[in-house]
Amino acid sequence: MSPVSLEQIHSPADLRALDRSSLDQIVTELREFVLQSVARTGGHLSSNLGTVELTVALHYVFNTPSDRLVWDVGHQSYPHKILTGRRDQMPGLRQQGGISGFPRRVESEYDAFGTAHSSTSISAALGMAVASRNAGVSRQHIAVIGDGAMTAGMAFEALNNAGVTPDVNMTVILNDNDMSISPPVGALNHYFARLLSGRFYAHAKQVGRSVLQHVPPVLELARRFEGHAKGMISPATLFEELGFNYVGPIDGHDLDALIPTLQNLQKLGGLQFLHVVTRKGQGYKLAEADPVLYHGPGKFDPSVGIQKKTPSRAAQPTFTQVFSQWVCDMAAADRRLCAITPAMREGSGLVTFQKRFPDRYFDVGIAEQHAVTFAAGMACEGVKPVVAIYSTFLQRGYDQLIHDVAIQNLDVTFALDRAGIVGADGATHAGNFDIAYLRCIPNMVVSTPSDESEARLLLSTCYHHDGPASVRYPRGTGAGAEPGPTLDTVEIGRARVLREGRRLAILGFGPLTVAAQQAAQEFDATLVDMRFVKPIDEALLCQLADSHDAFVTLEDAAIMAGAGSAVAESLQRHGFVRPILHLGFPDQFIDHGDQAALLRQLGLDADGITTSIRERFPELADAAATLPAGSQ
Repeated sequence: MSPVSLEQIHSPADLRALDRSSLDQIVTELREFVLQSVARTGGHLSSNLGTVELTVALHYVFNTPSDRLVWDVGHQSYPHKILTGRRDQMPGLRQQGGISGFPRRVESEYDAFGTAHSSTSISAALGMAVASRNAGVSRQHIAVIGDGAMTAGMAFEALNNAGVTPDVNMTVILNDNDMSISPPVGALNHYFARLLSGRFYAHAKQVGRSVLQHVPPVLELARRFEGHAKGMISPATLFEELGFNYVGPIDGHDLDALIPTLQNLQKLGGLQFLHVVTRKGQGYKLAEADPVLYHGPGKFDPSVGIQKKTPSRAAQPTFTQVFSQWVCDMAAADRRLCAITPAMREGSGLVTFQKRFPDRYFDVGIAEQHAVTFAAGMACEGVKPVVAIYSTFLQRGYDQLIHDVAIQNLDVTFALDRAGIVGADGATHAGNFDIAYLRCIPNMVVSTPSDESEARLLLSTCYHHDGPASVRYPRGTGAGAEPGPTLDTVEIGRARVLREGRRLAILGFGPLTVAAQQAAQEFDATLVDMRFVKPIDEALLCQLADSHDAFVTLEDAAIMAGAGSAVAESLQRHGFVRPILHLGFPDQFIDHGDQAALLRQLGLDADGITTSIRERFPELADAAATLPAGSQ
């Protein structure tokens, strides 16, 4: 018999046709393929190396895609993609025109549910299970959720609902990668997991209940004994009370534990909860040693590993680093400042803050709703909370933003990282909607720094504002305007004119202001860094409307209901009718790709902005071209 190779696996059906003895080779090759592939493209590594055995076992036992497999977040789904016919597409992972780094329904029938934000898997799988039940279709529904995602209330809302939903088949797999199992404990867990998932145990439990139900005191004693017996070997109580049969924990890297346990759960049906313990970075020593560093690396040499570079003083800081320095400086100046993050310490730039001000640092887990209301509670007692959160994740705390912060006009500052296009993570992580969803909220200040220096300035300004305020800034670096050491502020709602021109006024909201300098020169236009979307500088807009014929608005956000709309509304309120060209993101989700390339494709780089203005206002372009030499 010829040896089995990963190259022979084009679908899970090919995997299921193999003998159990062949799976170890598949696991070895799959892990190496993931490592080499991510090293060439960048992407999520530690989480994917940790789910190789689990992925193989799931597709080996369950009849996917008929059985529905839902990955929570989905940043651990690379092995799943490789086994489901996308191995040859991995070189284009997270690149423009290539496959996504997360599950997508339009990409494959094996991607049962599109994900990227955490804690949605149990809700989605339960919805599928109810639909299957009502349609009379017999299939399994499996939700794979990490221990981090289990910190979100949504996961427990779904578990609570599932417990009172009759006649559904759903297995929740808790992928616990924040725990290690010593060999003796692992062997014990292996034994009990197989016992507790077996039909004999389930049948014996059912028979015992039917026999003892006529003797309530004895039945209650039996229940307590069973609970204590299982409690001795596993944290089963909570999930059992929610209506699930808890099994585990078991070693998630041991196919001899995974496969028979999953097979037993498959036969049992109903509500099952399997606790699997895995290790981030499994099989690649460097990732095992530092799973955070290897969580989402760029391209690197696997034989060498990621080379940590000591940043030079002359290196251009990212917007996140500007925030990191600012929040530490402001905390040193004001003891009331506390920083809050929903499980994004590294991404939001709070590592240094945690070290310097541990008593004022709060990581609330993947719980954005709680983070916002937690900050509101702090503000009620005179604390000045700064919520460091990605733009895309604040969407998850929107009700709390309105109801708990804005209505009460509480003093909470929101530092919105990853505003605009984020690049490789695509539409699910893009911060395209914050201007639109923030500016409609009464009491909210919305600011849009154009460069790094302005970011520090507006952070200080919004922090000192007595009420809810937000500062949105993009991923990566900007124009290179080095922030100063001071904590100066500006007047809320006051724009700044960068260039005086004639006839055309270009109004920039955020980093695209810098890209508009070329167009301002070519058309002899007035260029304004608006700084604030709300409150908007209405006095300046009226002045410009008196002296200019047309306007251009620029924003790295959705045009619909965005900053350009705020300009149009303001001009209309004051009785001005002027043609306006709105430049920003169209009414569509923007896919993954390189940030600069996507902006260029959208016509939001310097050349694209200039071209759009020339096409919309050809008479202004002609007039600028006839100006005397040197007048521009």
